[in-house]
Amino acid sequence: MPRLVVAAPASGSGKTTVATGLMAALARRGLAVSPHKVGPDYIDPGYHTLATGRAGRNLDAYMCGPELVGPLFLHGARGCDIAVVEGVMGLYDGAAGQGELASTAQVAKLLRAPVVLVVDASSQSRSVAALVHGFVSWDPEVRVGGVILNKVASDRHEALLRQALESVGVPVLGVLRRAPQVDTPSRHLGLVPVAERRGAAVEAVAAMGAQVEAGCDLEALVALARGAGTLSCAAWDAAGAVAAAPSVPDPAPGAAGPGHGSPVRVAVAGGSAFTFSYAEHAELLTAAGAEVVPFDPLRDEELPEGTRGLVVGGGFPEVYAAELSANEPLRKAVGDLARAGAPVAAECAGLLYLCRELDGKPMCGVLEASARMSGRLTLGYRDAVAVTDSVLAGAGERMRGHEFHRTVVEPGAGTAPAWGLRGPERRLEGFVQDNVHASYVHTHWAAAPGAARRFVERCRAS
Repeated sequence: MPRLVVAAPASGSGKTTVATGLMAALARRGLAVSPHKVGPDYIDPGYHTLATGRAGRNLDAYMCGPELVGPLFLHGARGCDIAVVEGVMGLYDGAAGQGELASTAQVAKLLRAPVVLVVDASSQSRSVAALVHGFVSWDPEVRVGGVILNKVASDRHEALLRQALESVGVPVLGVLRRAPQVDTPSRHLGLVPVAERRGAAVEAVAAMGAQVEAGCDLEALVALARGAGTLSCAAWDAAGAVAAAPSVPDPAPGAAGPGHGSPVRVAVAGGSAFTFSYAEHAELLTAAGAEVVPFDPLRDEELPEGTRGLVVGGGFPEVYAAELSANEPLRKAVGDLARAGAPVAAECAGLLYLCRELDGKPMCGVLEASARMSGRLTLGYRDAVAVTDSVLAGAGERMRGHEFHRTVVEPGAGTAPAWGLRGPERRLEGFVQDNVHASYVHTHWAAAPGAARRFVERCRAS
């Protein structure tokens, strides 16, 4: 599988623009492009999906473990001609205090993929050579195969940059000028998701593709991708992962194993307010025997008919609090489902939706907790241990996750907490209430396929 990693010395250098534009430009040439993103980010993959027509997938060595990076990559890249992996932060930045773990550099090494370094050249000329030399020589196992110079001011500026880089021996594979039309709006948690600005996002992605096509040597980039090393691992498979996962202890009499019997209907929240999800979650639920049915809490006044379980992932309910609150019939349906004992799994935005209120506006009232916007950003990887048996994990099971929010829930944990967080963030967090599991911690079920199997088996038993 030809592949390359688009990285940068630091956040804000333009790697999302270059990676998304490269995906779009290659797709426009008739190639089937597999899009990937290093780290836990949910928003950039939405733009990747627009560019390629394929689900954007995450490669996270912290949440899933280094051993799953290659298999998950090959799973997402099935049937494609080339893969483009967008990095996270700076090339060598990873999980805080844990060396290279979860860094773009680590993922590039695990994938044996060449790296294209995107450099913001707006405030430098000859110094660019020192910067690139440092990144090239820092880790000999990371192969930096070329540089794309971004935010170049003029032809004269470009000439100075190229002249400086001649001494480094790394080819310049592209030069991009400033282009306001490719900018994407941001707010408190980063870029505005595609689902909230569909038309404008389509135009922005098209502009990114045109800019990369005009300013980059696509043939050289494809040739670089074809020089990636061989991967010896097998592609990840949702059905195999679920089959190998442990079953729920003491299942209900007659409860079927994964994929046996008629599917149980699991409703999954989507729409503009709930845009955060990993593609593998739906695949795992399906493999475990669920019929996954999406619904939009902003528009639908009823849950899908026959719903036996509910998954409400992350997103921006704080932006849509008034609209979510106004949909009283659906709020009541969610509350009734939870109180009837149906399994409910809620992460971050889903946690807020299940609270009594959000910024003073009534929500579903499943949890005796209130939520509000906060000026403080809570961000980082989490090492979590299940405190209470739940629809996702047995007490004592360990799972790695990620928090990313500017809201506060009070209290922060119920009488039966979901997780005990280890390390610097040591605290109890989340709620387990009957068959409801609600928490701020985002998890990646590819690392814990038993969560999907356990959830679906609980749906069958409820």
